[in-house]
Amino acid sequence: MSKINEALQNRILILDGAMGTMLQRYNFSEEDFRGERFKDFPHPLKGNNDLLSITQPQAIREIHAQYFDAGADIVETNTFSGTTIGMADYHLEDLVYELNYESAKIAREVADTFTAQNPDKPRFVAGSIGPTNRTASMSPDVNDPGYRAVTFDDLRIAYKQQVEALIDGGSDILLVETIFDTLNAKAALFAIDEVKEERNLDIPVMVSGTITDASGRTLSGQTVEAFLISISHIPLLSVGFNCALGADQLKPYLKRLAHNTSFNISAHPNAGLPNAFGQYDQTPEEMQVLIREYLDDNLINIIGGCCGTTPEHIRLIAEVAKDYQPRILE
Repeated sequence: MSKINEALQNRILILDGAMGTMLQRYNFSEEDFRGERFKDFPHPLKGNNDLLSITQPQAIREIHAQYFDAGADIVETNTFSGTTIGMADYHLEDLVYELNYESAKIAREVADTFTAQNPDKPRFVAGSIGPTNRTASMSPDVNDPGYRAVTFDDLRIAYKQQVEALIDGGSDILLVETIFDTLNAKAALFAIDEVKEERNLDIPVMVSGTITDASGRTLSGQTVEAFLISISHIPLLSVGFNCALGADQLKPYLKRLAHNTSFNISAHPNAGLPNAFGQYDQTPEEMQVLIREYLDDNLINIIGGCCGTTPEHIRLIAEVAKDYQPRILE
């Protein structure tokens, strides 16, 4: 049995919080994003957070360490947009392998340092695989519903490159997250399967969808149950939801998930809903109260935070989770 499966049987595992929220605190300028290496690059690079793994690795290292310090068992690599499709916005498609490899390597080094300090609490690295900014099952053009900005094959090829680099850099888990279009996720899962087969390795996979509004559906129109059926043909470490909603709004959907699957359940909700300025106001204390409800209802095996969450949120979540047993798999 893998170490992560063993850990999941013994306790609720804590996932980290938001990378973007923490990076905003650094207030990096265009020059900071460029670093020495890209100082003459002909296109703007500010906002490309994944690039910071190369140009500001110390910041990424510090953020991972803060989350581990707060009690996280798993940190996500800084690779949410790390595909050729995501990087096309910055004209950095050629950098994809290096970005993912370096991001995983940084997270791996920090995780190993913390595991060495306390071998009874092994720390894990989840290779973060985001949804890309294109959708395979919907048209971006209202006048042409049959048009697609991306094909399944485009996605599969892009994801495969990302997956190979994340594994080479030292990821323990692959996390296909913030899924708003399940067809995109299926391309990622297909790519992961290809790599697993080619390399004859078995790396655990987490899948995390996004319920986009009060209708309780993903952006591409699936209910919780339909989403689950769409991805359950693959043996998964966990299935869950993240982003879009705060912990209280997410709870009914996690309940439906928990009642319908024998996989581990993960959740990393936002710190509430954004205010008029797009900021997240929910305090760590407020979020802790809501997460306690998840625990009282025996809904989860892995819990963390998404937009607006900080090490302080994770610290309080870890504090309350340690008193509970993980959800029993049926």
